[in-house]
Amino acid sequence: MSPKQVAPTGVDPYFPTHGDARYRVHRYELVLDYRPGPNRLGGSARLSAVAGAAALAEFALDLAEFRIGRVLVDGRAAHYTHRAGKLRIRPAKALAAGAAFTVEVHYTGNPKPVRSQWGGLGWEELTDGALVASQPVGAPSWYPCNDRPADKASYQISVTTPTPYTVIAGGRLLSRTTRSSSTTWVYEQPAPTSSYLVTVSIGQYATVRLIEGSTTPSPNRTVPQTAYLPARLLPEFTTDFARQARMMHHFEDLFGPYPFGEYAVVVADEELDVPVEAQGLATFGTNHLDGSRTSERLVAHELAHQWFGNSVSIADWRHIWLNEGFAKYAEWLWAEYAGGRTAAAHAATAHALLAGLPQDLRLGDPGKKLMFDDRLYQRGGLTVHALRCALGEEAFFRMVKDWAVRNRHGVVATADFTAHADRYAAAPLDGLFHDWLDDPLLPPLPTAGVSR
Repeated sequence: MSPKQVAPTGVDPYFPTHGDARYRVHRYELVLDYRPGPNRLGGSARLSAVAGAAALAEFALDLAEFRIGRVLVDGRAAHYTHRAGKLRIRPAKALAAGAAFTVEVHYTGNPKPVRSQWGGLGWEELTDGALVASQPVGAPSWYPCNDRPADKASYQISVTTPTPYTVIAGGRLLSRTTRSSSTTWVYEQPAPTSSYLVTVSIGQYATVRLIEGSTTPSPNRTVPQTAYLPARLLPEFTTDFARQARMMHHFEDLFGPYPFGEYAVVVADEELDVPVEAQGLATFGTNHLDGSRTSERLVAHELAHQWFGNSVSIADWRHIWLNEGFAKYAEWLWAEYAGGRTAAAHAATAHALLAGLPQDLRLGDPGKKLMFDDRLYQRGGLTVHALRCALGEEAFFRMVKDWAVRNRHGVVATADFTAHADRYAAAPLDGLFHDWLDDPLLPPLPTAGVSR
């Protein structure tokens, strides 16, 4: 199925200074050189873009504090200003409405995370290497971009770094070339990708092939899965990720074919507060391995994001429950399938937890302050479970798979989902969605056959 074509939406109300809705990017080509010791990053970014409905006398990219070498638009030098995270560009000649154009930015500097209310976001220097965790607005910490989740593009990423280091990025490894003491790694991600879901990890890692298989896209294909981790953690990893292949097959049964060509897992040689999903890749910390599968629910959560959040992406951050609610519910579905507690039991636990917490979260538009509150995850999972109870098993699972398949590589909003789910219901779901998405007061625990 071809990607759902959605026109770029307007300004994100949670991050009004990020992105530029007057144009869209369809491809990024990043050529980077990174030296881990001095934490030095330099290179170029070439963006292929299309102007919107109006002519562009100027436009903007998001980029943190780097030194700009030059900026070209369609190969010609352009005027620019760069301050407060915005690279404002004025082409030598205004771009016509609907015109295709290219932007090339050369830059150098010491990358560092973008400051936010959730701490540093984006490029993070490790004790030995680096990683990128950009959700929601950390992408400008390492490359110039139109930083809006709805503006999805394909990517080619080339990274040159000292030869002892492994470079991992989302997508297929096209080449690895060693010259003298440096190695260049080139990755291609052809699937439309939101800027915050682009990642790079650099470290001295062992490589484990979880599954060897064809990359030919077919419903019954085996998805190639690779892990990169410190060699000393191989015994724990072997246990903790032993069921990921089975998990992949189960999620394909539930949600439709895996939407990308491959899936990679990085265990960074650092402790991380939480794992982080990226397009075709998830990053965990050493603290998520213990040889006892204690964090297996997180393995399921990050894998589920490949369908919900990555392939099916949100138009803006108001709709984040569509990402996190389905990923949370996938944790419960996996536990149910693997012989653990049922999804209903998990729902009851989540409901009891939320009942004792403040009732001030509006799930369908939580506000910037609460968009990563744990209550959003729990209530999102409960909302999906409420739909399961209201629709019944057959209609519910058909609805979920159709949602993921029909919107593959597309951009959606909450209204798209509510309209979609309504088509599978014997009675209107307006009351259910009002109670769970619009009213901060926690509804009763959902049970089978109950539509509100």
